[in-house]
Amino acid sequence: MSLPPRLAPLLDQFDFTRTRLTERLAGPTVDSGNGTPVAVEPITDEEYRWEPVPGCWSVRRHADGPGARATLLTGAGEWGRDASEWPHPEPPPFTTLAWRLSHLSEMLTLRADHTHGTRSLTREDYRVCGDAKSALADFDAAADAWRAALLAADDAVLDTVGHSAYPYGSDPEEVFLSVVWWVNQELLHHGAEIALLRDLYRSSPRSA
Repeated sequence: MSLPPRLAPLLDQFDFTRTRLTERLAGPTVDSGNGTPVAVEPITDEEYRWEPVPGCWSVRRHADGPGARATLLTGAGEWGRDASEWPHPEPPPFTTLAWRLSHLSEMLTLRADHTHGTRSLTREDYRVCGDAKSALADFDAAADAWRAALLAADDAVLDTVGHSAYPYGSDPEEVFLSVVWWVNQELLHHGAEIALLRDLYRSSPRSA
């Protein structure tokens, strides 16, 4: 099936943003933006879960319970991600790199499933990663799954309301092309936040 012309620039944007984020986390280099490679140290477990300010939301072992102002840990397995029932805390808690990367991976995994899969996965089914290596592999698999869902879309699908039945957003009321655009915005802005957290970690004094 040929790629719909309307989808092509959004897929290119997704691929570029995904690659840049992955390289920014895993190294050994990342494109500076003008084609010049910049050396990058792979992220460590310490940096992955680094809490730069008090009261961060992060990923934690279920056995340890949620962090400050969180009421639950969402996710399957040993680890979960800080969350709360509605209404969410105001002002929003600062979230760690681990929280943001887990959020992106969960979003991509569940949206792929509710678009081109079983349409049954929930946040409680999603396995949260407690270490950087597993989190990077999970993000890669989640991005692959979402990309496969995009490649399965034709022009009629792009205009179909509710083609994505993802239950944690407005997807059931949106045409699929709008959902594709929104996912790219999520990846762009959380990717930028993650890049900034890497810069802050590198420049911040930390105890040995």
